[in-house]
Amino acid sequence: MPEIEPRSFSFNSPHGACPTCTGLGKILTVDPDRVLNPILSISEGGILPFAKMFFHDTWFSRILGTVCSEHGIDMRAPLSLLTQKKRDVLLYGTGEQSYLVVGKNRFGHTTSISESFPGIVNELKRRYSESQSDFVRDEIHKYMREELCVSCAGTRLKKEVLTVTILDHTIADITTLSITDCHTWINSLLQNLSSPSELAIATPVIKEIAARLQFLLSVGLTYLTLSRTATTLSGGEAQRIRLASQIGSGLSGVLYVLDEPSIGLHQRDNKKLIHTLQKLRDLGNTVIVVEHDRETMEESDWLVDFGPGAGEHGGEVVAQGTIGEIKHNKHSLTGQFLTGKRTIRREAKSFILPSPYLTVHGARHNNLKNIDVSFPLGKLICVSGVSGSGKSSLIVETLYPALINHFNPLSRLPVGNFDTLDGLEYVDKAILIDQSPIGRTPRSNPATYTGAFTYIRELFTSLSESRLRGYLPGRFSFNVKGGRCEACEGEGQKKIEMQFLSDVYVTCEVCRGSRFNRETLEVTFHSKSIADILAMTVEEAAVLFHHHPALAIKLQTIVDVGLSYIRLGQSAPTLSGGEAQRVKLASELSRRATGKTIYILDEPTTGLHFADLQKLLTVLHRLTFTGNTVIVIEHNLDIIKNADWVIDLGPEGGDAGGKIITTGTPSEVSKAKESYTGQFLKKILE
Repeated sequence: MPEIEPRSFSFNSPHGACPTCTGLGKILTVDPDRVLNPILSISEGGILPFAKMFFHDTWFSRILGTVCSEHGIDMRAPLSLLTQKKRDVLLYGTGEQSYLVVGKNRFGHTTSISESFPGIVNELKRRYSESQSDFVRDEIHKYMREELCVSCAGTRLKKEVLTVTILDHTIADITTLSITDCHTWINSLLQNLSSPSELAIATPVIKEIAARLQFLLSVGLTYLTLSRTATTLSGGEAQRIRLASQIGSGLSGVLYVLDEPSIGLHQRDNKKLIHTLQKLRDLGNTVIVVEHDRETMEESDWLVDFGPGAGEHGGEVVAQGTIGEIKHNKHSLTGQFLTGKRTIRREAKSFILPSPYLTVHGARHNNLKNIDVSFPLGKLICVSGVSGSGKSSLIVETLYPALINHFNPLSRLPVGNFDTLDGLEYVDKAILIDQSPIGRTPRSNPATYTGAFTYIRELFTSLSESRLRGYLPGRFSFNVKGGRCEACEGEGQKKIEMQFLSDVYVTCEVCRGSRFNRETLEVTFHSKSIADILAMTVEEAAVLFHHHPALAIKLQTIVDVGLSYIRLGQSAPTLSGGEAQRVKLASELSRRATGKTIYILDEPTTGLHFADLQKLLTVLHRLTFTGNTVIVIEHNLDIIKNADWVIDLGPEGGDAGGKIITTGTPSEVSKAKESYTGQFLKKILE
């Protein structure tokens, strides 16, 4: 056995990492069930990764056709009818056997090749490992699954490293404990050390580890494990981990700026976060927090209120001072909500559990404890619970992909473990409205995403000047040659590569950022060019186009979700996660409702002021009035109290969660003593 040293226990070092998985703990492998669609035949595209190849005459399709011919595989029959032997031929190939394939090359000449057939699985493995294209690898990744490394069983470390134990615990055993349990175990070590030499060596190390774990506990991350990968953390969790590291630094005279640190945090854990921020302040630091949380505002030393409105109507300091001064400032909208002069209305409802409902049986993904959950259809449902209780595991990772895979036979989304899903006959569609960007390039904007830009281009095409010049809708698109500025290719700006520094973007000197050429800009509607239209706020555009019903509806839905201040052509990367989510919601609102759709929203109140919550609630209720179901994962009590039905998970986070604590109307949940959500809900309902 090699000499044991600190790096031996790191999976980021070749001295400690498992050689099979290189310290990842998991191995990517092609999933045969995702590769083949049993409903379709080969000729219909049933081999999903290569479906397009069979619509064209490619060498791979010719080789596969030859293999099918020799092995008696009917390319026009559904793949479900294949025997296991024939299925294995397609998936795993025929070894070293060669096949003579004849066809025309790209130059139109008839030629022949002799080639073996490795099988779909092996071919995908080869292309994934050899490809230098991120796009190709991402496409192949859709047909792969992660499996635990058989060598290290997911520990990511060499076997010899795992022979080293402390009180029969390996380092892998310790890192898989929750931070709470790990903190308890670390503190108990000193009691098990007897010799003076052991105590002298271990005491400072144990105290340092315990202190660092306490920092994580103080920001409400009790449920996380030390082995949790960074990619699985939410934005709020990652932010709080960074905050915990700053507490441990012991620095003073530092200016800390935090943007919405309460995201994803249950009210129960909010006090821990506030206490942590106050501790940073007491060390001699300045802490500036951008926040909408009521409790955080009330605990602050100084409050700066911006407004009076949003976008063009904001940008002013409406009020500043202590919480008492803000409350007594008649110009502060925030102060009015804090004093209770303004409140978010709670609609009086008589709720009767309807006969149609959707039920998930035996959900056991991540920390879910084999639970059965019923969702009454046609209602606004809030899924609540402390951070890490299993809300996203149930809704985003189990229910949503299960619905998508049911409605779309071609879909192969990974689904959390569950037994059955009842009530599918009452649902026809599922839509996830999350906070992912609406686009990753400046070419995507609210106008293009919602479809409003299509109507605007058609309107410009119908103008007499356009008809005279023979302009078609493509002329008014910055994505198509003809009407766009070719100097910047419709970007409105140029990228200057700075080699070893970050790239710099400068406004295009030809079009001056308008994205269009001079001839296109000469066509105007009410004296406004297509570039002028894109530069307008949604509020301004809604007034301009109020006589055009189809376009007016698109714009009004954006106004309804509280985004009247954003510009039609505002590039997608400049939108916050909350704004992107509401653009998606507006896009769905403008579509024709089926009355049988399930909408899923994850933390839709992120970045919303009290005044905007009422607008959001109005929109969500509008969806349910037409028979649709809205499922919201939320901690905001104003949203929860206005829900038709609440499903509360817990009781704690991590392994101590994953159970149904209570379900019912907000009033019923507020009476459940075992529910943390109910305890806080009771205070605002009284």
